[in-house]
Amino acid sequence: MLLAFSVAPAGGESDSVSAAVAEAVRVVRESGLPCETNSMFTNIEGEWDEVMAVVKQAVDVVAAKAPRVSLVLKADIRPGHTGQLRAKVERIEEHLTERSLRSEHETERSLRSEHETERSLRSEHETERSSRSEP
Repeated sequence: MLLAFSVAPAGGESDSVSAAVAEAVRVVRESGLPCETNSMFTNIEGEWDEVMAVVKQAVDVVAAKAPRVSLVLKADIRPGHTGQLRAKVERIEEHLTERSLRSEHETERSLRSEHETERSLRSEHETERSSRSEP
């Protein structure tokens, strides 16, 4: 299971949420489960019970700092699949690389075609000039 979640304090005296969010991220990282954090979410991978236990711990540390907690969850539940935190991104990168390579090959073919057309036109032009210059 992959889970993207965002947890933040609400209704507290401080306008800054970063300290509370940092505590939640620390809980996730110390869990030992595969994870990554970006500007919007923390992604975590594991079995349902272990992932949800970590999310609960993260919520609890934020709740200790604020009277209210905001929690957003998004899950990809696919039993029997592991290593998807990285594998999904790798598959996307492969598609981007393939498309980039195809685009490079198409550009090369287009340039070759343009050069061949140029040579052909020059050759025709040379033939015309030489036929005009002959008496």
